[in-house]
Amino acid sequence: MPSFPEKLLLAAPRGYCAGVDRAVQTVERALELHGPPVYVRKEIVHNKHVVEELRARGAVFVESENEVPQGATTVFSAHGVAPSVIANAKRRHLNTIDATCPLVTKVHREAKKFAAEGYTIVLVGHAGHEEVEGTMGEAPDHIVLIESVEDADRLEVEDPSKMAYISQTTLSVDETRAIIQRLQERFPEIVGPRTDDICYATTNRQAAVRAVAADADLVLVAGSANSSNSVRLVEACERNGTPAHLIDSAEDIQLSWLTGVSTIGLTAGASAPPAVVEEIISALSGLGPLSVSERVTTTESIRFGLPKEVRQ
Repeated sequence: MPSFPEKLLLAAPRGYCAGVDRAVQTVERALELHGPPVYVRKEIVHNKHVVEELRARGAVFVESENEVPQGATTVFSAHGVAPSVIANAKRRHLNTIDATCPLVTKVHREAKKFAAEGYTIVLVGHAGHEEVEGTMGEAPDHIVLIESVEDADRLEVEDPSKMAYISQTTLSVDETRAIIQRLQERFPEIVGPRTDDICYATTNRQAAVRAVAADADLVLVAGSANSSNSVRLVEACERNGTPAHLIDSAEDIQLSWLTGVSTIGLTAGASAPPAVVEEIISALSGLGPLSVSERVTTTESIRFGLPKEVRQ
């Protein structure tokens, strides 16, 4: 008879962050105020469940603002957009609501400031990610994207004395630190933002999952495959030597993973809704007696106000 985990360690903090909560509420409020359809450019947050739920309520997800009928209500996702997108939406008379996370907006402001001062800006991030595309759009002639220490080694710029760095908000804290250190070694005059660009939620969830992984035989991370911060949580466990799996729901759990596992860790990416975590706990509890405890590394109290267009 197979043996199943006896202990479940929940990482805290986990799941929704303030920026995701604000973005999801923005679409919900827009639907209440304007009625469906409300168009959303790209996925509002990178989570399958959230997108499906909002779609069922009348949100229409599009790849480009060009797909939105003239004059329609359109929400920009939490990842932010380039100024060219905002200008195009204005030309098409779209009624826009910007759900960009305020911490992403901070990075956009840094990009504009450094560009205005004539810096070559090194953006540490993942090519093709919506957040990166939006940030690069703020100063396309000034920004060069790098993804690794190797990229930092190969980087050549015209004026090494006039360089700045910024980063995507959802990266691995450890990897990004290593990349920035290499940049500082190669370009001693490089300047950075006043405060770290990797957001508090990404940082806290990585610290929490490392604490759980240290005592777990296996970690499950609730999140979607296109969620950068969720993928980073899996990587944080693996770097710790603990196997980890990214799952969208309890249905993704394979019983073969649990063979020989007595302590299982569980966390959730910043865009994974609380209901998914509850469903996973319930599924694991259904396999046999399971003691559930929470490992709290920090508590979060950050809240962001909703965009003025949907405030009542």
